[in-house]
Amino acid sequence: MELVDLSKPGEKKKLSSAAVLGLAAIIVLWWAFFGFGGSKPATVTRTQPSPSPQRAAQTISHPNAAEVSAAANDPSRFAEIIWQTSPYNAPEAKRNIFAYYEPPKPSVAAVTTPTPTPEPPAPILLASVSPSNVYARTADFKLEAAGDKFTPDVRIYVDGRELPTSYKNPQQVSATIPASFISNAGARNVVVRTPDNHLYSNPATINVAEPPTPNFTYIGIISPTNRVADTAVVQDRNNKNYLSVYRGDVIGGRFRVTSISDKELVLTDTTLKIKHTLKMTEAEKGSGPLSRPTPRVDSEDDEP
Repeated sequence: MELVDLSKPGEKKKLSSAAVLGLAAIIVLWWAFFGFGGSKPATVTRTQPSPSPQRAAQTISHPNAAEVSAAANDPSRFAEIIWQTSPYNAPEAKRNIFAYYEPPKPSVAAVTTPTPTPEPPAPILLASVSPSNVYARTADFKLEAAGDKFTPDVRIYVDGRELPTSYKNPQQVSATIPASFISNAGARNVVVRTPDNHLYSNPATINVAEPPTPNFTYIGIISPTNRVADTAVVQDRNNKNYLSVYRGDVIGGRFRVTSISDKELVLTDTTLKIKHTLKMTEAEKGSGPLSRPTPRVDSEDDEP
């Protein structure tokens, strides 16, 4: 570092100026931190906004070292701060935001049941059918329909199926009912009308019932050695009696024996001409005529 040469006239002046500036700086710093003669340093006044409409001026001072130390040891600085706010009056809303439009409920019209319009009477009157009650599985039969306003163009319909019809007069027509129409029990609907349904009658009903069945059980067959005639053994279910019947016999007052075999017994209803088949069943052990021992005949002898 090069030393200052005081022999030069400008160097002395620069050195004097630097010394004066350094002393002035020291004095200013001493006044700022410690002051002169115990007087407090100058205070700076600042304004701070207040919650109230009028703002008060607040004075901010720069404490010295002693005040800072005293303030650090002051227990009041840890006291609870109570903040009081001024009430805020919001302007009244121009409308209620929770109110909304509710459409009126639709009016419910009273339910009224319309009065049924009576159907016009049928152009043709069907007063009765004969027979109105038959047995299932019987043969073909003739159906007579009685009424009024029949024409030669009308036909008899059974369950919607047209049948060849005989016209007798405006009060009577007839048709033959096939056996296939009454193969099962149940009601059959009968109507007299024209094929184009321009003329029609009120409906009538034929009741088809189950036919009577023989109340017997086929127990077995006895075949003689000379094969003259087989004998069928049956049991009456009502009184549990055993009967020995031949082909052609009538049992139960209406069932004729028409066939006897070792598997089944065929009976025919003498009134309805319906055949009934009875399968052979095994008799209870120790009961029935077949379980009894066959008696010895006189021609058999143990002696020679």
